[in-house]
Amino acid sequence: MAERTLRGARLGGQSFEDERGIEFAARQQVGYACDLGHTFEVTMAVEADIPAKWECPRCGAAALNVAGILPEEKAEKPARTHWDMLLERRSVAELEDILTERLELLRGGQIGPAHLHRARRKKKAASR
Repeated sequence: MAERTLRGARLGGQSFEDERGIEFAARQQVGYACDLGHTFEVTMAVEADIPAKWECPRCGAAALNVAGILPEEKAEKPARTHWDMLLERRSVAELEDILTERLELLRGGQIGPAHLHRARRKKKAASR
């Protein structure tokens, strides 16, 4: 029975409500123009916040409002680099100490890629 109730109707594509007694929201036409000279209008509610930019339907570029509404300038934070984050945790003197310690371990063969250690072991074994 439930299968027959939707027969002939498209889901989500059609409303069966009658438009009598419905009061539509007040509308306005908002004009936009893109850099390539395309002009177009978008229908919006009167109460809606009018955006300063809208995507041009012809070329996809950002179109500005012709009424002179300017986009808000967002305060951008400077990009934090790895070095900036490292300096938040350690001082330069600490980093220099750690670097010299790690270089000594690397040169001594205690850390680093395995193929470097094998070559040193062969040289030591050959010299004995």
